Amino acid sequence: MFADRAKIYIRSGKGGDGHVSFRREKYVPNGGPDGGDGGNGGSVIFEVDEGLNTLTDFRHIRKYCAQDGEQGGKRNCRGKNGGDIIVKVPEGTVVKELESGKIIADMSGENRRQTILSGGKGGNGNQHYATSTMQAPKYAQPGQPSKELDLFLELKVIADVGLVGFPNVGKSTLLSRVTNARPKIANYHFTTLNPNLGVVDLDGGKGFVIADIPGLIEGASEGVGLGHEFLRHIERTKVLIHLVDAASTEGRDPIADIYAINKELEAYNEDIAHRPQVIAANKIDAIYAGNDEDPVAKIKEEFEPKGIKVFPISAVSGQGLNDLLYYVRDLLSQINEPPTVFEPEFNPDTDIVVGNEPFTVEYDEKKNEYVVEGPRIEKMLGYTNLESERGFKFFQEFLKNNEILDELEALGIQEGDTVRMYGLAFSYYKE
Repeated sequence: MFADRAKIYIRSGKGGDGHVSFRREKYVPNGGPDGGDGGNGGSVIFEVDEGLNTLTDFRHIRKYCAQDGEQGGKRNCRGKNGGDIIVKVPEGTVVKELESGKIIADMSGENRRQTILSGGKGGNGNQHYATSTMQAPKYAQPGQPSKELDLFLELKVIADVGLVGFPNVGKSTLLSRVTNARPKIANYHFTTLNPNLGVVDLDGGKGFVIADIPGLIEGASEGVGLGHEFLRHIERTKVLIHLVDAASTEGRDPIADIYAINKELEAYNEDIAHRPQVIAANKIDAIYAGNDEDPVAKIKEEFEPKGIKVFPISAVSGQGLNDLLYYVRDLLSQINEPPTVFEPEFNPDTDIVVGNEPFTVEYDEKKNEYVVEGPRIEKMLGYTNLESERGFKFFQEFLKNNEILDELEALGIQEGDTVRMYGLAFSYYKE
């Protein structure tokens, strides 16, 4: 079954925690810190697989998680990095953040491989935090947390030309005759259920890729029928071939059909409706010879003054197809625009914020006080004016938001107890 949309969950690997340890050698009684760094977490990487053309696999597997980095060890031993996870997708897949709908990546054109979520960086061991005033740091940096995202994957096929029209006007028949595609063909009164792609090879020149977009109906842009499910597939196309039943074999008015489909295209995306368009008046072999009015002439009279070329064709017999295809190729050669690539709107590396500066909270029984240490606290005290009411309030919010107060309470701190931070002593009072 064709699938062109999917929702999945991805998670990068957590960075391994840095280690706290000290040298304990026979002839080095007061050895310094030697805690090793944690390993980096694995990343989630998306990669284009030429052998895929649907998102069906994501209906069976919805969670993709990279490996966590290992913790650091004693004697400056660094933890092992976590393994990356490679997610294979078909070309043309647009990766979006599920909640906001913002684009993270468009896996098309030159973008064949992209890291969507970077793994967490491993934490520094306590050897990195030794200073002249703190020669035996009892804290190490935790590894950066993993990042997680719910994604919406949307396949927008890569084609130069989009083939549009109402159901049962002969799109599948035309595609099978002019390309190597083999769509299922029958006299259905409903639409094809998946877009079909084919390559048109022409003598003496470059060919092009054509996509049969499943049949649209009136109201498709508003969600009526199945047409709206596939409108996304013409977003990258440069030229549209509008196929109509010129013989009105089912009693439909081809001119009214053209206006109805163009109205749906404009309602979905105004830019698409204004792209170069060619009308293929199909089923001319079924036009009744004794008809007083030539339906193809009426179509030409209506649309050619508006700059839209009309070609009478028979998809069954092949009549008129060469003129149509060579005209479309010439039209494409005049369009110098690069293929449509959707620009990123969401960067997980900057839009998902994580922090991991280390700190420790301990109770010193000898001095009967609680001691809070770590570079995060030291930095905060360096730029905060504790003499001002505003600065002290900021200081309290910092302790609360970084869960330092929770750590103190877990150790059993009581009102009036002393908390020491880098030479500063505070009395603890609960709000």
